Amino acid sequence: MLAERKTAKVEPPRMFQVVLLNDDFTPMEFVVMVLQEFFQRDLESATQIMLKIHHEGRGVCGVYTKDVAATKVELVLTAARRSGHPLQCTMEAT
Repeated sequence: MLAERKTAKVEPPRMFQVVLLNDDFTPMEFVVMVLQEFFQRDLESATQIMLKIHHEGRGVCGVYTKDVAATKVELVLTAARRSGHPLQCTMEAT
């Protein structure tokens, strides 16, 4: 007797966007540094994202799997607190 082969459907992992929120205290230069260091953005794209955050109140830094997004949020928050800035970083399902 032949056993039936069941093909497991593998779904792609759910993706999450990492979002920086504007505040009136964190220096723009620090936000640009965070985007370059933790999200591998070049100076031009980091500056564009920083300006979007500044003018619109929030900006997407990147889209990642859940674990990677959570790690990036923690890295940003740790760096901000260490530098004495109230910068907020969150993750949202896409």
